[in-house]
Amino acid sequence: MSNTKQYEPPRVWTWDAENGGEWAKTNRPIAGATHKATLPRGKHPLQIYSLGTPNGQKVTIMAEELLAIGETGAEYDAHLIRIGEGEQFSSGFVELNPNSKIPALFDADTGSRVFESGAILLYLAEKFGHFLPKDAAARTEALNWLFWLQGSAPYLGGGFGHFYAYAPEKFEYPINRFTMEVKRQMDVLDRELGEHRYLGGDEYSIADIATWPWYGNLVLGEAYGAGEFLQVESYKNLRRWAKEILDRPAVQRGRIVNRTSGEPSEQLHERHDASDFDLKTQDKLATETTV
Repeated sequence: MSNTKQYEPPRVWTWDAENGGEWAKTNRPIAGATHKATLPRGKHPLQIYSLGTPNGQKVTIMAEELLAIGETGAEYDAHLIRIGEGEQFSSGFVELNPNSKIPALFDADTGSRVFESGAILLYLAEKFGHFLPKDAAARTEALNWLFWLQGSAPYLGGGFGHFYAYAPEKFEYPINRFTMEVKRQMDVLDRELGEHRYLGGDEYSIADIATWPWYGNLVLGEAYGAGEFLQVESYKNLRRWAKEILDRPAVQRGRIVNRTSGEPSEQLHERHDASDFDLKTQDKLATETTV
């Protein structure tokens, strides 16, 4: 069925700041800072500035995985960036990431800024020597899937997720277009995971860490309320992989860092010490005993 409302593009596009749904006030066609603000700095070498979106979860899961295998140098402070309030446009954040997107990392050990979630995962894997195979062929295969994710996830988040869940009006064509692509991508993953335990082979890597917050959450029915719509139950291999990764304690910790939505027990707004998770557990138990 065709849309009854036809849009005729103007000869010259102009920005309508009020059009665009709930994110209209933070989306704009220009870069740069909107206000001056200094980013906070914690006590650890790794400073993460983020929000617990899928892209944000990638980095905090990676840090928790490194800590879980004894890499104490991966201790980190995770500072909350409220993108709905435009904090990603502060002068301090723009200095760290001129693209004004979370997550961003500052490594005080090297003085390096690292932005783009895939770049951060690769940086940490190379810095600490974990979660990226040493064998050249296996490394290449893991990187194939890391870059596949970086190119594919915008179709899921900015495409399907936007038009299905967040757009101020729903239209058949964009929803169908991006649904078809997301289901194709899930089929790509399902076929690969029918041949291998993890993406690219039998070794857990940054490819899995990058992909799980997007497609793991999606296939487990935790994204956009679209599980039934996308028939996620049919992707058996992808669901097996998603459940196996969710069972990892580091993933369970990392996925709640900087998260501000969902159940209170699933939110740890900032993380500055490993004991913050213990305090979160104590809060949860205290709540449960008083209900």
